[in-house]
Amino acid sequence: MSLLRAPRRFPWLLLAPALVVLLGVVLFPLLYNFYLAFRNMSLYRFRDHTFVGLEQFATILREPVFYELLGKSLIWTAVNVVGHVVVGVALALLLNGPVVGRTWFRTLLILPWAMPQYISALTWRGMFNYEYGAVNLILQQWFHVPAVPWLSDPFWAFVAPILTNLWLGFPFMMVVALGGLTAIPRDQYEAADLDGASGWDKLVRITLPGLAPTLTPAILLGTVWTFNTMLVVWLVSNGGMPADHTHILVTYIYKAAFTYSRYSYAAALSVVVFVLLLGFVLYVMRRTDDDAAEAR
Repeated sequence: MSLLRAPRRFPWLLLAPALVVLLGVVLFPLLYNFYLAFRNMSLYRFRDHTFVGLEQFATILREPVFYELLGKSLIWTAVNVVGHVVVGVALALLLNGPVVGRTWFRTLLILPWAMPQYISALTWRGMFNYEYGAVNLILQQWFHVPAVPWLSDPFWAFVAPILTNLWLGFPFMMVVALGGLTAIPRDQYEAADLDGASGWDKLVRITLPGLAPTLTPAILLGTVWTFNTMLVVWLVSNGGMPADHTHILVTYIYKAAFTYSRYSYAAALSVVVFVLLLGFVLYVMRRTDDDAAEAR
């Protein structure tokens, strides 16, 4: 009997180290974060924190700053995801055609995605410098536009990380779209040509519906990643400057925990973000399943 069970145990033995690591670096921090969200742990109550129930969540919902940060997070996510999809799909359509040097263009356009975010964000922050940054120099010398206070004005300081993240994120959607374009049967385009369809008709009726199964999960992942992206906003805006006007939810969580030492408050706010994203993912997946069922 032991010999019969041994082959079944062997795969679990191989998986055991990875499972232990996952439990240590994923499951335990998640559960501990939920534990802290219902406590009152802070720098002043680091060892004698107590259970306070939903008090932290009530505090979050009472504060106007939460709704302001939620609005900024939604704007940040929507602008970036839409920009990534539009630019990525447009470039994929161009590179999928008979372009001279197509391989070289594909390689160059993937570079923003391949570079470490930390280096890219700091580079863009230097380029947004008011006096010596490349962005203002180009605007002044090429377009005769006055210098823009990218890092000192609250509005432009929020636009600067968005532009940086747009540059960092479009290659992912471009690669996904290129893969999706290769899966669309060519005979559909040939039949459309025989029917006299225009380029716009082929785009709307063949290309975009053909890309939908590939782009939908990529957009879902991109939305979650973008909503949780902290590094770009934090580094380009120098920690939410000026005067904490450029924070989104995830950067504010980081500052609440490691600058203000409000550990339980930050944990509760991260739980709120987790619930929001989980609800969004479940809703999109349900709608996708319903649409697929109707199509069948």
